[in-house]
Amino acid sequence: MVVIRLNRVGAKKRPKYRVTVADSRRWRGGKFLEIVGHFNPHPRGQEKKLTLDVEACKAWIEKGAVPTERVQSLLREAQGLAKPTGAPKGWRAPKPKAAPAEAPKA
Repeated sequence: MVVIRLNRVGAKKRPKYRVTVADSRRWRGGKFLEIVGHFNPHPRGQEKKLTLDVEACKAWIEKGAVPTERVQSLLREAQGLAKPTGAPKGWRAPKPKAAPAEAPKA
């Protein structure tokens, strides 16, 4: 089975993660099929917290890949649908835009 999961990289006590697509039988830091993003839980200065290729993730999910719970929440965050980590209390996701209504045919 193919999974989308986090792969820890970075220094001791300063974790950074790659979002990778890999075979579930491989160990966490082992061989992977593709890197689809990066996640830095403690960004400093100009560093970005999350960089994720949402289209690539969706393509892998359509092919049968299963994302972990944490990757699912990161996907929602990247799409702007979930509360970003560190967001203030009371934060709400923006409402999706409604499709324009078609005029009835006479």
